[in-house]
Amino acid sequence: MKLTWDALRYKPWRGGLEGLTTLLVEAGEPERLAFGKEFEARFKALKGDEWWRVQPGTFGAYGLAALGTMPSAARTAAILGRRTMRDQWRHIPVPLALRVVRARELPWLGDLAGRLAAKLNPSDAYNESWPLLSALLLESETAPPVSEAVVRSWVFNVVHSGRLRDDPHLDLLLPAVFEIDGLGGELTVNSWDPGKRDGFADAVVRLTAEGRLERKVVLAATLDRLVRGDRPGFLRPFGALHDMLAPTVDELASHALDYAQLLPGAPSAVAGIAQRALRAVDDAGRLELDTLLDVSRPTLVRKEKTLVKTQLTWLDKVARREPGRVAEILETVGAAFDHPALDVQERALALVEKRSRGLDLVWLPSAAAGLGGDLPARAARLSPAPATGLGRPPLPGSALAPPPGPALLPPAIGSVAELAEEVAAILRDPTALRWEWVLAGLVTLRTAEDLSPLRHLLDREDDSLHNPRQAALGVLIRSILEPARGHLLETDRTWLETLSALRDHAVRGSLRPGLGGAPTKLLTLRIAEVASESPVPLLMATPTHVNGSLEPSILVERLRRAEAEGWQPLPLDLEQALLRLPRGTTPAVAEGLTSPDGRRLTDWLAAGGLPDPVSSRHEQAAPRQGPRRYGKQPEFGRLVVDLDPVRAGVLTVEEQLVTLSRSATVAEHVWVTAPTVLAATLPHHREVCAAWALPGLAALADRDQRAGSTVLPLLAENDGPFGPAMSLAVAYVLAARHELDRAAAVDAFVTLAARATSAVDEAGVETGGFGASVGRDLARLTTGGMIKLSRAVLSLADAHRGGASAAVWEVVAAALPPLLPAAPRGLPGLLELASLVAAATGARGEIPGLAEVAARPGSTSLLRESRRLRSVLGA
Repeated sequence: MKLTWDALRYKPWRGGLEGLTTLLVEAGEPERLAFGKEFEARFKALKGDEWWRVQPGTFGAYGLAALGTMPSAARTAAILGRRTMRDQWRHIPVPLALRVVRARELPWLGDLAGRLAAKLNPSDAYNESWPLLSALLLESETAPPVSEAVVRSWVFNVVHSGRLRDDPHLDLLLPAVFEIDGLGGELTVNSWDPGKRDGFADAVVRLTAEGRLERKVVLAATLDRLVRGDRPGFLRPFGALHDMLAPTVDELASHALDYAQLLPGAPSAVAGIAQRALRAVDDAGRLELDTLLDVSRPTLVRKEKTLVKTQLTWLDKVARREPGRVAEILETVGAAFDHPALDVQERALALVEKRSRGLDLVWLPSAAAGLGGDLPARAARLSPAPATGLGRPPLPGSALAPPPGPALLPPAIGSVAELAEEVAAILRDPTALRWEWVLAGLVTLRTAEDLSPLRHLLDREDDSLHNPRQAALGVLIRSILEPARGHLLETDRTWLETLSALRDHAVRGSLRPGLGGAPTKLLTLRIAEVASESPVPLLMATPTHVNGSLEPSILVERLRRAEAEGWQPLPLDLEQALLRLPRGTTPAVAEGLTSPDGRRLTDWLAAGGLPDPVSSRHEQAAPRQGPRRYGKQPEFGRLVVDLDPVRAGVLTVEEQLVTLSRSATVAEHVWVTAPTVLAATLPHHREVCAAWALPGLAALADRDQRAGSTVLPLLAENDGPFGPAMSLAVAYVLAARHELDRAAAVDAFVTLAARATSAVDEAGVETGGFGASVGRDLARLTTGGMIKLSRAVLSLADAHRGGASAAVWEVVAAALPPLLPAAPRGLPGLLELASLVAAATGARGEIPGLAEVAARPGSTSLLRESRRLRSVLGA
């Protein structure tokens, strides 16, 4: 049997890799090199979908053939290092590969191993690339480069397999595990013992105990990793390693400065390690008091209350032990007066009260400026300064400056090369701005002389055009490259027919099939329209501002050009342009337009544009409990919003956009898709966009999903009424599970506060500041078990610190009356925040139900905070 391409391509997956290896080993070098030319040419000719039909055994055959027939390290690496081959190295049997290279006695095997190691990407670790690469390195006696890709591959294949002790690369690569940022994320999986999360730490400790690794070096490397920092999850295995090493007092003392560096700023778990270490050193009498005081000041304002309270207890103990330095210690304790939590401030003040007898507290007035609630009055009794010098001054309302308006859209794309770059970027970052920019560029540059950059882009990225909008973009680009459409692929013709039919449905008035869901589908229809209609010189709907808004005068200029040149705008494109015009635009702006489309603009503006639909809250029931495959299944219902139009649709897409009727039960899987596209479709109707996005935003809180909250700050910056959908959207995302999503809610909240946003009820009647509406919704969601109040308290506290104190007070004042009788978990925290905000804003008066709670006997946190709030309110 001879070496042939067909034998290589079709036999191996039937179990013929052993036979192929025998052929390669028994063949002479001339025969190998002769077949290598054919193999190399055939291999390089493989394109596109041919790779998807390749069987795993065939990948193994390609790898063996490359090792057995190529004349140099460079050409072998060019084949094995190809992306599609690197993904399949696991299918090249290592024993067979070694038989082949040993038979050839390759003098360049070490060069090949180095080249392959250099071609690895960090993501290749998960493709099990290491066994083959390691074998080639060992066979050629070549040391692997200590790169992130190599170390990740080694960790994934060696550390996780439990073979750390006997690995020949241990001494070279293990130090890099401590040095490369992010590598700790690879150490949290323990494939040989899934029930044990700290397999890496356990293995290193065992090797240290056996003397295989030097304990001093491992401990120093561990602390160095913790000091240099990383994401908290990536530091967790190193923290576990530190605890398993159980450093002695001598070891702790020798690294005291490292622990002192960690305590103020490291992630919570790591700071806890440092705090315990320093306390052990202090208990042994080996920690300098100045070191303790230096690290305590920044530690006492950390957000982790347990860490701060432990530090206060420690300082109290030291104050008893060091009577001669109590004044310094108490001044350090005063740093906790700037902590955002009132109970921490109160504990620090109580410590000062207890230990300050006979001391001159000259530092207290300035330090007590950070105190909130009723604490300034207590501090005044200890201070030689008058009481008016203590505490934050009241803030009569919001001091936030109005936010600037939306920025202008960047200049239009000026060349085909730039257009190709933006099309490639849109596959990775599909923002509305980029979509509009690219669509406008495809229309204006479609007649350019040299379209080769677009052709090269399509050849390179064709497999990346997956979802309907991207597929429509691919169809549009092909329609530009092949104007006659005689050479389009059959699949492209199908897309054109399908998307054109969707557009025709909308034009004929059959709206539901036209959009088939959220307003974001309108963009896909517009792409299909551009691909399937006769070319036009420019689009009407390209926005002038980054939020999707369109300057009326610009639209009028575009329509005048169409009238002068004798062409008609695309129908759906013009409708999108009308939907992007600002509220209150007068019909006079269209004066002088004579075409039917110009008269349509005048009529649209005279009628006031798109009228706001009626928004009504709708409580969905919890889904029937049963097996679930993804995420957390909600145990309670969900509040969403239905939309009802107030007129028959003037635009062909209008009724679809403002008609929304949610199901009776909570949907199992919901996400906010294309948030920037949604916000830019209706930039002056944020309530409509919020209603469409609401289930996905609610899932951030009641299903603990992540991401999708980016739409909320965009809606806060857009125009339109603040109705039930916006109120629920803000309330839900304030209580989101993940911090980044809550941060988006805080950004939106502060923006709304700065714009002095007013809310409207379901009847469209203005009800005052938006904060009261959000507060009532927070209470309803909390008492209904739909959100966790404690998360919302964290977000509102951030909004208070961000300057939106007046709006935060509206929220808590509206939320407390219905929450006080229910006493949900997290209510003490809300009361504490209320005391802080009331003191900052100068709020006074009585909150319904607060007096009854405060009058109950006992000293629980709920009762303490209720009494504190009444005191601050002067009730």
